[in-house]
Amino acid sequence: MSTPRPSRAAILEQVPFALVLVLVAVAGLRIAQYHWRQGAIIIGGALLVAAVFRAVLPIARAGLLAIRGRGVDVLTYSGLGLVILFFAFTITNGPFGT
Repeated sequence: MSTPRPSRAAILEQVPFALVLVLVAVAGLRIAQYHWRQGAIIIGGALLVAAVFRAVLPIARAGLLAIRGRGVDVLTYSGLGLVILFFAFTITNGPFGT
């Protein structure tokens, strides 16, 4: 007896989430290489990408990016992304250097 394989549509609906995850993984790599500011900027950008995906994609295509209602998701993703970008661009001479 074989295990059921996910359908092509089920896989495609996770592509936006996978793209955001790839961006966060790249950010984690940059942070691990002691480029914390670049990593933080990429994470902020990934959250803004998630906000755009959530705003324009129907719930069936948003996949794991759909957590709450569309408005709450977009507001949360974009707000957190902008806060992270603000801190990444404004913090200077911190314990990790510039």
